Amino acid sequence: MSRRWMITAVIYMMVNAVLFGIGATAVLSIPALAEKASKLIWVVTVLSFVLALPISYVLAPRLRARYQRRQELRRKAGEPLHPISR
Repeated sequence: MSRRWMITAVIYMMVNAVLFGIGATAVLSIPALAEKASKLIWVVTVLSFVLALPISYVLAPRLRARYQRRQELRRKAGEPLHPISR
């Protein structure tokens, strides 16, 4: 399993929760949608599970970018890459 997929797996549930929260808030706060909330909450739930995976996959490299930049600067400066190897 690649690091990108590992990071994707870690952030998947957080992204899913945010998407569900946005959808549920929209359904429950808009009066026209609140009338059909019993059916629309199911739609929001399924969509949040489906859409969370590609969003997490796109976000994963961005979460690792800062670490990679820091490692590259250490390589150029000739410093050890890990604090333990000092």
